[in-house]
Amino acid sequence: MQLTPYLKTWPHPRKPGRIILLATRRCALLELSEVLWQRLVSGGELSEQEQATFTRLGVLVPDRETEKQTLLNSFATHNAENRRFEVTAVLTLECNLACPYCFEEPFRGNLVMTDAVADLLITRLVERMATGLDILVDFYGGEALIRQDLLLRSASQLQQAAVQHGVTFTFNLFSNGVLLTRPTVEKLLPLGLQAVRTTLDGPPDIHNSQRPFVSGKGSFDAILANLVEVHEILPLSINGNYTRDNYRRFPELLDHLLAAGINPARLRNIIFSPVMPKADGTGLGDHGATCACTAEPWAIEAHLFLREEIIRRGFPTDKLGPSACMIEFENDWVVNYNGDIYKCPVFMGDESMRVGNLAEGVGDYHVSHRLDIWKNDECLDCAYLPICFGGCRFFRKLQTGAIDGVDCRKAMLDASLERIVLQDLSITAPT
Repeated sequence: MQLTPYLKTWPHPRKPGRIILLATRRCALLELSEVLWQRLVSGGELSEQEQATFTRLGVLVPDRETEKQTLLNSFATHNAENRRFEVTAVLTLECNLACPYCFEEPFRGNLVMTDAVADLLITRLVERMATGLDILVDFYGGEALIRQDLLLRSASQLQQAAVQHGVTFTFNLFSNGVLLTRPTVEKLLPLGLQAVRTTLDGPPDIHNSQRPFVSGKGSFDAILANLVEVHEILPLSINGNYTRDNYRRFPELLDHLLAAGINPARLRNIIFSPVMPKADGTGLGDHGATCACTAEPWAIEAHLFLREEIIRRGFPTDKLGPSACMIEFENDWVVNYNGDIYKCPVFMGDESMRVGNLAEGVGDYHVSHRLDIWKNDECLDCAYLPICFGGCRFFRKLQTGAIDGVDCRKAMLDASLERIVLQDLSITAPT
């Protein structure tokens, strides 16, 4: 047995003589003595129980080169075994808010999915059901609830078809929260509604400037009132979009949620993220206030600061885990309002990244999306590969104008991963 190449270690900040170990392929966290660590490194004698534990957690592997080959084949294996088909369905690009940083603003408008396109989407999903695949749909916009009629009809038909084929149908909803009333949620839950992801951009004054109604009026109070009403009966994810200039005020939002009666235990998670450039690459005011590179020092510090504040107040947040771009997964589609198919929502509106349509199916996107971009010696030798897999193609395209290399996360992870691990273990490093 050999040590996996996908391993990170740090000295324990509170316990001299002990280390924290992260096996990144399975994101297994261990605390062990330096003596035991040295036995592992040197190939020393291990008890049967120690060897079994380290093997189960992915710290020890039969062969390092075989482990790399397993990662090379990981998506082919997953795609062959996956029994769920996932679609992000854009019901409309209309919205009742006028966010100045809106990613979709360059191609947004009075654009809605017609009944004919919806029927074709349902047909394609029922075809997958007939092969034994479960179906998960993320209804998306614009603001998806503007087309609540189409959402209700589609979910109802898909639920009935799933019963007939002996598979499951569930759906999630991306919503700005304005129309997310309790009566609406109570109508959707029996049809398979699983969770909703919504957005509050910090305390009221920041949110209202970043996410006003089309009329210019602030939307914070209306959204918060809805979340208070529905969070006990529906798993909610709350997102927030910050800039370099305002992220330190976002903990005020967490205090607003607690004061309003939001129970942290009832939420799925809270995740704050930097505002990205729009789909056409333009920014929000001062372009430096947005984030076009994950290694920007201010963005790293903002993520760590806000994650700590979320955890400190008892809210759930993103957990460390293996991750990869959705373009790697064959059974993941993004279906635009007109039936065009993409592999990620950030590529909508970019004709060069369209991979097909509902009428004709999906073509070969291996070259256009550079599926093998991370299959190189540098990435395969990097301990971060299982939690990166080449990063985000969109960020790389923003930086260079083309997907001509990986969006390497090494600098970002070097600067942040230890603190993330300590946060998850509720350990504060000594000052």
